[in-house]
Amino acid sequence: MIISASRRTDIPCYYSEWFMNRIRAGQVLTRNPVNHSQLYRVSLSPDTVDCIVFWTKDPANMLPHLDELDSLGYKYYFQFTVTPYGKDLEPNLRPKEQIEDTFIQLSERLGRSRVVWRYDPIIINDNISVEYHREQFSRLCGKLSPYTDTVVISFVDLYPKIKSPDIRALTDGEIAELAEFMGKTAADRGLRIETCCETADLSQYGIEHSACISRTRIEDICGCTMDVPTDKNQRDGCGCYQSIDIGAYNSCINGCVYCYATGLFSSALARHNAHDPESELIVGGVEDGEVIINKPSRSYKSEQLSLF
Repeated sequence: MIISASRRTDIPCYYSEWFMNRIRAGQVLTRNPVNHSQLYRVSLSPDTVDCIVFWTKDPANMLPHLDELDSLGYKYYFQFTVTPYGKDLEPNLRPKEQIEDTFIQLSERLGRSRVVWRYDPIIINDNISVEYHREQFSRLCGKLSPYTDTVVISFVDLYPKIKSPDIRALTDGEIAELAEFMGKTAADRGLRIETCCETADLSQYGIEHSACISRTRIEDICGCTMDVPTDKNQRDGCGCYQSIDIGAYNSCINGCVYCYATGLFSSALARHNAHDPESELIVGGVEDGEVIINKPSRSYKSEQLSLF
């Protein structure tokens, strides 16, 4: 079983204490985002959790807990988003230089293969040009390439929840120009470059489609092969393998104006402020009449990989 923590909210940044409490308890409740009254109880036993995939824009609050995760036998890696945007698009993040330094600190602790750099979404507007991305992507490649083996890119999707009229779709010409530059720049720095949920074929620029929850990466981390199915519940173009997400929508307070997982910031802030780190659920509690279903759990491990 693979745990996703989480596509729906930034658990390492805002809910690390809760997460570790659930790890110690050996189980967690997660609410069905489609059917609010249906909850799943998910085992977090290291015997059945093959790998944890963390998604974050700032994992500094998770760093003090890594020794405990290791001592309990958990395998994990980070999808770590580092973009060059300012407070107009990402208002509640720490200064970017500090976050970039945290990326380096995390990689020095875990190794290059367990920290994936995400440069996404790529946005162009009146203040952010193709040339800006060329400069910033080159700068970040120079700083981060010694500390990761992969950079994942995507071009902004115009979700209904986007909270800025200044965000538009990129033109085919802009995509081609950036893809050509980014493909070459990443290759020059020894980075594999992949897209996330992009249907366009950019292979001519050395850019392949990604699986952010990657069987190959998990097999390398765990040292064994995995009999894990692909995830049929994700968007078109997603190559991820099956996981259980333990986060909740509308609970991240990074405030990113392009976010698909948060609607009203005031609602997300209220849910965050009401959060109880001792609760089985990341936000809220179990209400009368709600159904709790024990989620089937099993390891996907099949056979040990040869070390020779």
